[in-house]
Amino acid sequence: MVIHNHCRGGDCNHACCLKIEDLTVKFGSEIVLDHVGLHMHCGQIAALIGPNGAGKSTLIRAILGQQPYEGSIAFSADGKSQQLRIGYVPQSPTFDRGDPVSVLDLFRCCVSKKPAFLPAGKAMREKVLASLATVHGEGLIDKRIGALSGGELQRVLLALALEPMPHILILDEPLSGVDVEGMELLMEMLDEIRKKFDLSILMTTHDFSMLERYVDKVVLLQKKVLRTGTPLDVLSSQEFAQAFHMGGGAV
Repeated sequence: MVIHNHCRGGDCNHACCLKIEDLTVKFGSEIVLDHVGLHMHCGQIAALIGPNGAGKSTLIRAILGQQPYEGSIAFSADGKSQQLRIGYVPQSPTFDRGDPVSVLDLFRCCVSKKPAFLPAGKAMREKVLASLATVHGEGLIDKRIGALSGGELQRVLLALALEPMPHILILDEPLSGVDVEGMELLMEMLDEIRKKFDLSILMTTHDFSMLERYVDKVVLLQKKVLRTGTPLDVLSSQEFAQAFHMGGGAV
């Protein structure tokens, strides 16, 4: 990953930013992502949208350092280049409904070096409660992972992704499998988190109903960035209509 400062000459109006330039990914001779660019300020929520096979997952893997690429991914804060710290919430992981592992056990496995089968001390329990408090999920600490609802599981995974606090939070289809009320709660929570901690949030989604209310920027991807702008600008564009095979021009 190439980390250097791109925020100069008035290019950034915020104290920190993530900037992706000319990012290209090839699988053999096939170009999967072609000179993709993305610029996000801390405190912004951006939605990455596009039809199936557009390259959204590949772009996320590149940002996470799991996919080789050409180009640069740069993070700058307070005018200085920094190593990018990322929090990641994967898409709809499944757990055995009968699994006895609790939320506390899961956190201990992820954040502690001590074996999970040892009793949790008071300090660890307080640490996990503090993490869950960021997503208003303290009451979930003793629930079994397999017994969590879709919305509750998203809260737990989100709390884990924020430990330690990242520069950018990436969520892969967080609205998938969540009812309308759950979507509202999740988006309200993300809005609260970005304001409180001034971090960037990048999410992929196939549900566009929440974008205009909560999202600052939408990036329409189909191998290349077809359009970037406000939700209204992108969703009403000719590029959006063509990407999703909608007749009659712009929608």
